[in-house]
This record gives sequence, structure tokens and C-alpha cells, in this order.
Amino acid sequence: MACPFFVPAEPLGGGRWLRAPRFPLGEAYRGVCQARAEPFTPPESWLEEICNCGYARRRCGRFPAGAPDAVRFSLLGEDHQSIQIVYIVERDHAPQSHGTLQYCKATAGLSPAAGRLEAQARAFIAAHLRRASQEGRQPSGAELSRRS
Repeated sequence: MACPFFVPAEPLGGGRWLRAPRFPLGEAYRGVCQARAEPFTPPESWLEEICNCGYARRRCGRFPAGAPDAVRFSLLGEDHQSIQIVYIVERDHAPQSHGTLQYCKATAGLSPAAGRLEAQARAFIAAHLRRASQEGRQPSGAELSRRS
């Protein structure tokens, strides 16, 4: 679960990031915090412990009161044309909202999404596609995977 105010920009690589547990967006990212009006570039220690992992309410001084704690993504299915994912926005470990998103491989279009949710979903999909490419696999026509 990533912090709902984190906008991922590029994957972090090397060092301890490679040994870290599975990250909610598929890998660790650099990015920007949009918890307040002025964007903020978090230090690397925050990225590892808070931004990429969510549940920052009592650990981050920038976190707004009453806001959701995390966004969780899971792969629903994939074929040669598209990737379907589900997202769940959580507060206090309980779902607050949820939905599905569809990514079109030909156009790189993602619907329906906008803003931070779209940026996080795109990061999740990009990490998935990089892993699939590194594993040398191509999805079958009706491949369905369940991941959390």
C-alpha cells in the first residue's frame, strides 16, 4: 500500500532497495509528496519507510488529519491487449473506496483514473511489465493472476 499522497516518478535502484520486501507499487519509487499544497521531495529514508509503504498517519508530519492511509493495487488479469487492476483506498486498514482500472497496451491509456491514483497505477503497471519482460514471458490470451 502506497501513501495516497505519493506521486511516483521513477524507480529507485541499487543498494538496500534490492533487498527490501515486496513494495506495494511493485518496486520502490522516487517521487513527490502532495499531502499539502506545496509539493515536497521526500528524503530517501522517507521513501523507503513511508511514501512507498503507506500508513503514514502517525509517522509523517505532513500527513493530513482524516485522510485515507494507503492505496493497494492488485493485478486482476492480463492479455495481449490490456491489463486490468483493482485498487483499494484504505483508512485504518479498512476499505474506503475501490474500483478497477484498465490499461491499454497499444495506447498506454488508463481508464478511468486521474491524478495521484493514476500515477500510482501507472507505476504499478510499469513495474509489472518490467518484471514480465525480465522473466521473458508474454501473457496468454486469458491469463489471470491474483497478487496482493
